Amino acid sequence: MTADIIAIPRGSLHDQVASRLRQMLVEGRIRPGAKLNERELCEVLEVSRTPLREAIKMLAAEGLVELVPHRGAIAVELDEQAVRNTFEVMGGLEALSGELAAQRITDAELAEIRAMHFEMLAAFTRRDLPAYYRLNARIHSAINAAAKNPVLAATYERINARLQALRFRSNQDEQKWKVAIREHEAMIDALAARDPAAMRRVLAIHLKNKLDVVLEQLHAGRDQLPTGSTS
Repeated sequence: MTADIIAIPRGSLHDQVASRLRQMLVEGRIRPGAKLNERELCEVLEVSRTPLREAIKMLAAEGLVELVPHRGAIAVELDEQAVRNTFEVMGGLEALSGELAAQRITDAELAEIRAMHFEMLAAFTRRDLPAYYRLNARIHSAINAAAKNPVLAATYERINARLQALRFRSNQDEQKWKVAIREHEAMIDALAARDPAAMRRVLAIHLKNKLDVVLEQLHAGRDQLPTGSTS
């Protein structure tokens, strides 16, 4: 973990702490399977243990951390089957979300998504992965919001929380990152054309490609373990 995080102002403190922790988990500053060290996190975030523990409970409800008796909070680490199962559900949610968005999106919503897309391209040009990912996530959330189905939105948010760290790391391969950019451009085209079938298709492909990259990374990490290691 690094300490280059600004101090959190008073207010909805546990919400803000949860946001910072979520960012640390997604960007790998807290590794999957690692124990959340309360003393260290209090120092880094400059907060007391009470808001920190409230934030950890929020992240546990989202599925980002696991509360283990006698061990505390552990950053969730999905095994291969859990990854496959979660991406399978997420692929269906993304495809449905895109299909409905193409039917229901307003001109103002489309303009906002275009603007975020151009910001995301600028982050890609700078190879600023954290900024790119934050904009990427906002675009997917905006597409989901444009579907105008609150049940879908709530389900999407809950399932997607479990995949954010994996989706973030999937862009660390330069060529795969470029493919993801092209897929996002196809999403914009499908939304502008109000083409539900095209939007469903490109989002299904997008999630399938993400899954392939994530599985490659999982296998590579497993292959690099020392002989006899079970961690």
